[in-house]
Amino acid sequence: MILVEQLEKSYGEVRAVNGVSFEVQPGEIFGLLGPNGAGKTTTIHCLCGLVSPTAGKVRIGGADVQRDRVAARRQMGLAPQELALYESLSARENLEYWAGVYGLGGAQLRQRVGEALELAGLADRGREPVRRFSGGMKRRLNFACACVHRPRVLLLDEPTAGVDPQSRARLLDLVQAQASAGAAVVYTTHYMEEAQQLCHRIAVIDHGRIIAIGTLEQLRSLIGGRDVLRVAGRMDGPRAAEAAARMEGVEVLSAAEDLLSMRVEDGARKLEPILETLRRSGMEVRSVSLEQPSLESLFLQLTGKELRE
Repeated sequence: MILVEQLEKSYGEVRAVNGVSFEVQPGEIFGLLGPNGAGKTTTIHCLCGLVSPTAGKVRIGGADVQRDRVAARRQMGLAPQELALYESLSARENLEYWAGVYGLGGAQLRQRVGEALELAGLADRGREPVRRFSGGMKRRLNFACACVHRPRVLLLDEPTAGVDPQSRARLLDLVQAQASAGAAVVYTTHYMEEAQQLCHRIAVIDHGRIIAIGTLEQLRSLIGGRDVLRVAGRMDGPRAAEAAARMEGVEVLSAAEDLLSMRVEDGARKLEPILETLRRSGMEVRSVSLEQPSLESLFLQLTGKELRE
C-alpha cells in the first residue's frame, strides 16, 4: 500500500530526509522511531504531499503522490502532530467538514460522522465546541477526523503527544483497530513503549537516515545480547573511557565528564570489576544503571546518544 524509495528532502544545505526507503503492507503498523528533529515529520509530509521531495519516489496504493496527488490523497488519512481542528466548531462539525473534503455527502456522511464520534468516545459531546475539550479529547477527535472516510492508508505523526494516560491507551487501541480492519499505518513516535506495543516493524531514524529497520526481535538481535551500562559521577571522561575500553567484553559508547555509557557482555557479572576499574582511574561513582537489550539501548548503541536528547 505504501512504497517509499530513496526519499530525500533538503532545505537549503540542511538535508532533513536522506535516502529513506521502506514499504508498508495492508494491516501493518510501521513505526518511525527517533528523537525530535530526526526527520519523521518531514517524511510524513512527503508521504501525504504537503511538501515536495527533493528526490525519490512515494506511491500510495499504486498512485504516485507527486504525479497523481488526487488519487493518492483519496486513499489516505492524516493525523498531524499539530491539531487540524477548528476550535470554534463542534466535534460533529469538524468531522462533517473533513468528511466533505473527502467527497462524502448525504446519508453516508452522517453515518460516517456518527461512527467516528463513537470511535473517539465523543458521541455524547459531539455538539460541543472543540475549545471546551481537554487535550486528550482533542487528540481523539484529531484521530477520528483522519479516519472518518475509512482510508486505506493512515499517517499518524506523534498522535499521543501531550495526552493523559487514559487517552493514550484509547488512542493506541484505536490505531490497532484500524490496522486490524486492513489499513496500512505509518506511526511516528519517540516513545519506546508505544513502538514496542504497536508496531509490526520499526525503522530507527536519526538525522534523516534510517539506521536500522525490522521487527522488534530483528532489531534486538543487532545488539547481540549485550547489556548497556551507564555510570554517572565525576570523572575525566577520556581517561575513564580508556580504562573501561581496556577491559575484555566492554565497548565504550559515549563518554562525558559526568556520564559513561558502555556496551557490556554479561553486564551483571562484570559490573563490580568495571566499577573498580573506573574508581582506580579517578572516577567518583554516584549512580549505576544496567539495562538488558531494548529499543532504547539499540538507539544508544547505533547513535551514541539517548533517544530523547
